Amino acid sequence: MWNFLMHLGNWLVTSGVAGAVAVFAWKYLKPVMVEKQKHAKTVQEKELLGLVNSLADNAVNSLVSNTAITGHDKFMAATKMVGTALADKGFDVQRQTVEHAVQAAYEKSDLTPTVDPTVQPQTGVVVHNG
Repeated sequence: MWNFLMHLGNWLVTSGVAGAVAVFAWKYLKPVMVEKQKHAKTVQEKELLGLVNSLADNAVNSLVSNTAITGHDKFMAATKMVGTALADKGFDVQRQTVEHAVQAAYEKSDLTPTVDPTVQPQTGVVVHNG
């Protein structure tokens, strides 16, 4: 039996059948593996962006009540806090991404005044009928 398997294996290799099977299998499996890799990378990026946004929200909320520093300084401090926290955890995130997340967090925070869209701005001379 062992002798038969050896001859069969040798025939598969020398005739090229094993190579043809390997090539067809690779042609079928490679696109499947590439799609799985893309999906995994996308999921990881989404989770990392969620972490960046969460850290930015926390950093901005911690600076809301601090009246000793200006808005620009608060922005820079929040950006530094988020960047440092990510670097400490071993994440490599572009500074621009961190700045965008901090800016979005500021726009959601109490630091940004809300504007009533139904109120018309007053410009020029205002005449009150009395």
